[in-house]
Amino acid sequence: MLAGMRAERFPIGASATVAQLEGDPHALLAELRAREPVSWLPAIDGWLITRRDLALAVMRDAAAFTVQDPRFTTAQVVGPSMLSLDGPEHDRHRAPFVDPLRLGAVRATLAEAVREEAALLLDALEPAGEAELRRGFAGPLAAAVVTRSLGLSHADIGAVLGHYDAIVGAVSDLSAGRPARPEAAEAMASLAAALRLGATGALSEEEYVSNAAVMLFGGIETTEGMIANALAFLLAHGAGGAPLAAVVEESLRLEPAAAAIDRYATADVELGGARIAAGELVRISITAANRDPETFPDPDRFDPGRENARRHLAFAGGAHVCVGMHLARLEAHTALELLLERLPRLRLDPARPAEVRGLVFRKPPELRVRF
Repeated sequence: MLAGMRAERFPIGASATVAQLEGDPHALLAELRAREPVSWLPAIDGWLITRRDLALAVMRDAAAFTVQDPRFTTAQVVGPSMLSLDGPEHDRHRAPFVDPLRLGAVRATLAEAVREEAALLLDALEPAGEAELRRGFAGPLAAAVVTRSLGLSHADIGAVLGHYDAIVGAVSDLSAGRPARPEAAEAMASLAAALRLGATGALSEEEYVSNAAVMLFGGIETTEGMIANALAFLLAHGAGGAPLAAVVEESLRLEPAAAAIDRYATADVELGGARIAAGELVRISITAANRDPETFPDPDRFDPGRENARRHLAFAGGAHVCVGMHLARLEAHTALELLLERLPRLRLDPARPAEVRGLVFRKPPELRVRF
């Protein structure tokens, strides 16, 4: 009976499919935002939040909307961590990683490493006159930098990327209601063997491994997607005279690499006219919130000159705001700068267009370019 009532109350959400959300979801999300800003989607067995103000309200209220639930997908794959804990335990797990990733520390300790790694990758790419830049540049750069930041500078980047692919795949499977792929457990075991060497007194060995795995997972996935998406927008539309930093922010607004984040209601609550029951999944669409016309006029247009682009929610908000956002921005800015400097007449390959896809993590499967 409840399912029938919700289908009648939320007809747009009731008919939405995972395939729509994974492909080009923007028209669907806009319709949801306008007519059902808090909607029940049977496809995800949960609620979807598409309006920016409501997204912020959920992210900022950890007492009413928690990550600390056994169904939290990332925790199922990597174990409890700063990403899947709230309150004092969240603070304890997060604390060892905060200071090294503050803006000043990142600039002082990692800026040169980012430039060095990007230059090495471009040395290998430059002679060919064409390249695939998502996994051929953005992914290896993100992997090299985050492994350095965790003291794994000698790690095999190819192996790290393989482990990360398995972890991301498992999280995406669980988010879409599919069983997690089995290779994720093997990937976590291999990562744990390398990461245990960095354990600190603040966390147990197991806790450190889970949190470092989250750092690898986030540091590679979101940064790879962030660079690839920004480059795709830049090459498709140009910068219009705006600084590259503005290009990055507008790209983060239009296609955030982390498209959705999950919370669970801790008690019965009303939000945006919808009655949410205790324990139900509440998924925040960062993609939809970032195109809310109440904050961003003409929201579907790529406008690097947009004055309020940094009001996007690509790095989430509240207690779980992304701890690595300064490093991610540094990598994206440096990557775009060096790509344009080193690869003359850089352009998208017209025969192989870049298409951003993904349910939880959005980026082009391939980014083919010529230069």
